[in-house]
Amino acid sequence: MTRLVLLLRGINVGRAHRIGMADLRELLRAEGHGDVATVLQSGNVVLDSHLPPGELARSVERALERRFGFPVPTVVRTADELLGVVAKDPLGAVATDPTRYVVSFFAEVLPAEVDEFLRGVDPGDDAFAVDGRELYLWCPHGQLKSPLAAALGKRRGGPVGTARNWATVGKMADLLQR
Repeated sequence: MTRLVLLLRGINVGRAHRIGMADLRELLRAEGHGDVATVLQSGNVVLDSHLPPGELARSVERALERRFGFPVPTVVRTADELLGVVAKDPLGAVATDPTRYVVSFFAEVLPAEVDEFLRGVDPGDDAFAVDGRELYLWCPHGQLKSPLAAALGKRRGGPVGTARNWATVGKMADLLQR
Protein backbone atom coordinates (compact mmCIF):
# COMPACT_ATOMS: atom_id res chain seq x y z
CA MET A 1 0.00 0.00 0.00
CA THR A 2 1.20 3.49 -0.85
CA ARG A 3 0.28 6.71 0.97
CA LEU A 4 -1.51 9.04 -1.46
CA VAL A 5 -3.38 12.33 -1.51
CA LEU A 6 -6.69 12.76 -3.36
CA LEU A 7 -7.78 16.25 -4.33
CA LEU A 8 -11.42 16.29 -5.40
CA ARG A 9 -12.45 19.16 -7.65
CA GLY A 10 -15.57 21.22 -7.13
CA ILE A 11 -17.25 19.56 -4.17
CA ASN A 12 -18.88 21.41 -1.27
CA VAL A 13 -18.58 24.75 -3.03
CA GLY A 14 -21.88 26.50 -2.47
CA ARG A 15 -24.95 24.27 -2.44
CA ALA A 16 -24.06 22.11 -5.42
CA HIS A 17 -22.20 18.84 -5.31
CA ARG A 18 -22.33 18.29 -1.56
CA ILE A 19 -20.46 15.29 -0.17
CA GLY A 20 -20.18 14.66 3.55
CA MET A 21 -16.67 13.75 4.64
CA ALA A 22 -17.94 10.78 6.70
CA ASP A 23 -19.70 9.46 3.57
CA LEU A 24 -16.55 10.03 1.51
CA ARG A 25 -14.38 8.15 4.02
CA GLU A 26 -16.91 5.29 4.15
CA LEU A 27 -16.98 5.02 0.35
CA LEU A 28 -13.19 4.99 0.05
CA ARG A 29 -12.86 2.32 2.75
CA ALA A 30 -15.51 0.23 0.97
CA GLU A 31 -13.43 0.59 -2.21
CA GLY A 32 -10.54 -1.11 -0.40
CA HIS A 33 -8.40 1.84 0.65
CA GLY A 34 -6.88 2.01 4.11
CA ASP A 35 -6.16 4.62 6.77
CA VAL A 36 -8.53 7.11 5.10
CA ALA A 37 -8.48 10.63 6.54
CA THR A 38 -10.07 13.83 5.25
CA VAL A 39 -8.83 17.37 5.69
CA LEU A 40 -11.49 20.10 5.93
CA GLN A 41 -14.73 19.82 3.91
CA SER A 42 -13.33 20.60 0.48
CA GLY A 43 -12.37 17.17 -0.83
CA ASN A 44 -8.88 16.58 0.53
CA VAL A 45 -8.14 12.96 1.37
CA VAL A 46 -5.06 11.14 2.58
CA LEU A 47 -5.22 7.35 2.27
CA ASP A 48 -3.32 4.14 1.62
CA SER A 49 -3.98 2.34 -1.66
CA HIS A 50 -2.57 -0.49 -3.72
CA LEU A 51 -3.56 1.30 -6.95
CA PRO A 52 -1.09 3.49 -8.86
CA PRO A 53 -2.04 7.22 -8.92
CA GLY A 54 -3.60 7.35 -12.40
CA GLU A 55 -5.65 4.23 -11.85
CA LEU A 56 -6.68 5.45 -8.39
CA ALA A 57 -7.97 8.74 -9.82
CA ARG A 58 -10.14 6.93 -12.39
CA SER A 59 -11.38 4.39 -9.84
CA VAL A 60 -12.34 7.08 -7.32
CA GLU A 61 -14.06 9.17 -10.00
CA ARG A 62 -16.21 6.16 -11.01
CA ALA A 63 -17.06 5.32 -7.39
CA LEU A 64 -18.00 8.93 -6.58
CA GLU A 65 -20.27 9.23 -9.60
CA ARG A 66 -21.98 5.90 -8.79
CA ARG A 67 -22.54 6.88 -5.16
CA PHE A 68 -23.31 10.60 -5.41
CA GLY A 69 -24.66 10.90 -8.95
CA PHE A 70 -22.32 13.54 -10.37
CA PRO A 71 -18.80 13.55 -11.81
CA VAL A 72 -15.97 14.63 -9.52
CA PRO A 73 -12.62 15.15 -11.27
CA THR A 74 -9.88 13.84 -9.00
CA VAL A 75 -6.17 14.66 -8.92
CA VAL A 76 -3.78 12.34 -7.10
CA ARG A 77 -0.34 12.95 -5.61
CA THR A 78 1.94 10.57 -3.77
CA ALA A 79 2.97 11.56 -0.28
CA ASP A 80 6.46 12.40 -1.57
CA GLU A 81 5.04 14.57 -4.35
CA LEU A 82 2.84 16.56 -1.97
CA LEU A 83 5.71 17.00 0.48
CA GLY A 84 7.86 18.09 -2.49
CA VAL A 85 5.33 20.82 -3.32
CA VAL A 86 5.72 22.14 0.23
CA ALA A 87 9.51 21.89 0.11
CA LYS A 88 9.73 23.80 -3.19
CA ASP A 89 7.57 26.70 -2.00
CA PRO A 90 8.72 28.91 -4.92
CA LEU A 91 6.76 31.96 -3.75
CA GLY A 92 7.54 31.60 -0.06
CA ALA A 93 9.73 34.69 -0.09
CA VAL A 94 6.78 36.91 -1.11
CA ALA A 95 3.72 35.02 0.12
CA THR A 96 2.94 36.27 3.63
CA ASP A 97 -0.63 34.98 4.07
CA PRO A 98 -1.20 31.23 3.56
CA THR A 99 -4.88 31.79 2.73
CA ARG A 100 -3.92 33.93 -0.28
CA TYR A 101 -1.17 31.67 -1.52
CA VAL A 102 -2.70 29.03 -3.80
CA VAL A 103 -1.41 25.88 -5.44
CA SER A 104 -3.29 24.43 -8.38
CA PHE A 105 -2.64 20.72 -8.78
CA PHE A 106 -3.06 19.36 -12.31
CA ALA A 107 -3.47 15.82 -13.58
CA GLU A 108 -0.82 16.41 -16.24
CA VAL A 109 2.20 18.62 -16.76
CA LEU A 110 1.08 22.12 -17.64
CA PRO A 111 1.76 23.00 -21.26
CA ALA A 112 4.32 25.75 -21.87
CA GLU A 113 1.47 27.89 -23.24
CA VAL A 114 0.10 28.36 -19.71
CA ASP A 115 3.34 29.93 -18.52
CA GLU A 116 3.48 32.08 -21.68
CA PHE A 117 -0.16 33.10 -21.24
CA LEU A 118 0.37 34.20 -17.63
CA ARG A 119 3.54 36.12 -18.54
CA GLY A 120 1.36 38.14 -20.92
CA VAL A 121 -0.97 39.27 -18.12
CA ASP A 122 -0.28 42.39 -16.06
CA PRO A 123 -0.06 40.71 -12.64
CA GLY A 124 -0.38 43.80 -10.48
CA ASP A 125 0.94 42.66 -7.09
CA ASP A 126 0.37 38.97 -7.88
CA ALA A 127 3.12 36.47 -8.58
CA PHE A 128 3.13 32.95 -10.04
CA ALA A 129 5.39 30.00 -10.68
CA VAL A 130 4.74 26.99 -12.89
CA ASP A 131 6.50 23.79 -11.91
CA GLY A 132 5.51 20.63 -13.74
CA ARG A 133 1.98 19.71 -12.64
CA GLU A 134 1.68 22.59 -10.16
CA LEU A 135 0.87 26.25 -10.56
CA TYR A 136 1.70 28.38 -7.54
CA LEU A 137 -0.16 31.68 -7.31
CA TRP A 138 0.29 34.51 -4.80
CA CYS A 139 -2.81 36.72 -4.65
CA PRO A 140 -2.06 39.33 -1.95
CA HIS A 141 -5.47 40.99 -2.44
CA GLY A 142 -7.37 37.67 -2.65
CA GLN A 143 -8.32 35.52 -5.61
CA LEU A 144 -11.41 37.55 -6.45
CA LYS A 145 -9.24 40.63 -7.04
CA SER A 146 -6.37 38.78 -8.69
CA PRO A 147 -5.60 39.68 -12.32
CA LEU A 148 -3.85 36.33 -12.76
CA ALA A 149 -6.72 34.31 -11.28
CA ALA A 150 -9.19 36.25 -13.46
CA ALA A 151 -7.15 35.55 -16.58
CA LEU A 152 -6.89 31.86 -15.71
CA GLY A 153 -10.64 31.69 -15.13
CA LYS A 154 -11.25 32.86 -18.70
CA ARG A 155 -8.74 30.48 -20.23
CA ARG A 156 -10.21 27.22 -21.50
CA GLY A 157 -8.55 23.89 -22.14
CA GLY A 158 -5.63 22.21 -20.52
CA PRO A 159 -5.44 19.40 -18.00
CA VAL A 160 -7.86 18.88 -15.11
CA GLY A 161 -6.78 20.80 -12.05
CA THR A 162 -7.93 21.85 -8.61
CA ALA A 163 -6.63 24.57 -6.31
CA ARG A 164 -5.87 24.60 -2.59
CA ASN A 165 -4.58 27.42 -0.46
CA TRP A 166 -1.23 27.04 1.25
CA ALA A 167 -2.82 26.58 4.68
CA THR A 168 -4.71 23.53 3.39
CA VAL A 169 -1.62 22.17 1.64
CA GLY A 170 0.21 22.49 4.94
CA LYS A 171 -2.52 20.59 6.80
CA MET A 172 -2.29 17.74 4.30
CA ALA A 173 1.51 17.68 4.62
CA ASP A 174 1.20 17.57 8.42
CA LEU A 175 -1.19 14.63 8.16
CA LEU A 176 1.23 12.79 5.87
CA GLN A 177 4.07 13.21 8.35
CA ARG A 178 2.24 11.68 11.33
